[in-house]
Amino acid sequence: MQTVSENRAFGGTQGVYTHASTACACDMTFGLYLPPAARDVPVPVLWYLSGLTCTHENAMTKAGAQAWAAEADIALVFPDTSPRGEDVADDEAYDLGKGAGFYVNATQDPWAPHFRMWDYLTEELPALLGDHFALDLERQAITGHSMGGHGALTMAMGLPGRFVSASAFAPIANPTASDWGKKQLGAYLGPDESSWRAHDSTLMMRDTGFDGALLIDQGGSDQFLDLLRPEALSHAMAERRQEGIMRMQKGYDHSYFFVSTFMEDHIAFHAEALYA
Repeated sequence: MQTVSENRAFGGTQGVYTHASTACACDMTFGLYLPPAARDVPVPVLWYLSGLTCTHENAMTKAGAQAWAAEADIALVFPDTSPRGEDVADDEAYDLGKGAGFYVNATQDPWAPHFRMWDYLTEELPALLGDHFALDLERQAITGHSMGGHGALTMAMGLPGRFVSASAFAPIANPTASDWGKKQLGAYLGPDESSWRAHDSTLMMRDTGFDGALLIDQGGSDQFLDLLRPEALSHAMAERRQEGIMRMQKGYDHSYFFVSTFMEDHIAFHAEALYA
């Protein structure tokens, strides 16, 4: 692992690091914010998964999360959204290929050799973090925005017991029924739609739900509402009688202005669960 940069922020350290990834068969970059408390004791971890076209940097610089994480004594992990490099397959469209990994393990060519973001984020990167930083990986939470909200919710439900809490900002909530999902899941996983089911938070909510604290915020003026399908997830939560909070925020769109507005709420929500 190599250090790209380390900057003082709110008494802690915002770092950016790169390493050779076995899962993705390329070099990967991630951001990690360590609050001041991490100098003395291992601190719990909140993962932030970003959306389409993003890298590790977008949320790190736009979400305003570090100030609240410093107060709550929580580390923040900002992974990339896909593998990178000259040998990594890509597509001309913004919503497939680099920047659009959808947090799955691809099984189809040309994506299969590198697009293994599920394994990278659930196995390889946590192990790397545990080896190099003062983190308490017995206490983990996860959140994300848009495609990253999709990833956060599916990982929370797909890995029972891993995360004590999960939240999402405007998640792609029902990708098997949306053009933000059918295209990508078909490309990465193939035409057998039964293999898509484990990557659709609405279907997973109906099947298993989440045994932890859950918070979802959706902008009421989000320009992508028809693609996100929050109503499908809301109905699934009601049908399952899932404990959780789903809020429609009047007037807010899909941007990081929306995310940063409610980031304090989400950090406080996770802090309560992580330190319970």
